[in-house]
Amino acid sequence: MFDLNTWFTKATKGNVIMTYQGEITAELITNVLSSLEDRLEQTNEDSKVKKKVYNVLVESLQNLYHHIDEAPSDINLDKNFAIFVVSRYGEGYKINTGNFVRRSRVKMIKDRLDQINYLNKEELKSLYKMILNNEEFSPKGGGGLGMIDIARKSGNKLEYEFINYNQEYSFFSLSVLIAD
Repeated sequence: MFDLNTWFTKATKGNVIMTYQGEITAELITNVLSSLEDRLEQTNEDSKVKKKVYNVLVESLQNLYHHIDEAPSDINLDKNFAIFVVSRYGEGYKINTGNFVRRSRVKMIKDRLDQINYLNKEELKSLYKMILNNEEFSPKGGGGLGMIDIARKSGNKLEYEFINYNQEYSFFSLSVLIAD
């Protein structure tokens, strides 16, 4: 059985820069990005890496905001509940996000992530352009561009996991490593 506290404890190991659990709102995203920018400015990190971390967090938070499913009713959480953690990880940074998704959507999300992870840098760029040019957008506004952008900007494969919660929901965990 999935335990949110165990997941959170595991995700916050290491040098945590920022963490949040709760409802994802437009105002929250604005405040978080401003705070992250300030914290990154206080580091001696290469500006290229800072920009990648910032951009990946922008896409990650926007994905949560636009594509989140309501949390299961049997757990005492905000309706649009999500978690994210930004940490220093080795020579780079790691962004972990987590949210509940309806199990009926798991296969579609998994297939999309597997497709993105299968492609190399040039193929990701081509897919991104193809979606933009063909205007293949979902009802929520994207065509999977956010995840493609995350993979492109991080330069790494997207690590993910779907953990069964109950008959209707799984917990979707995404981990993105960003290095120079």
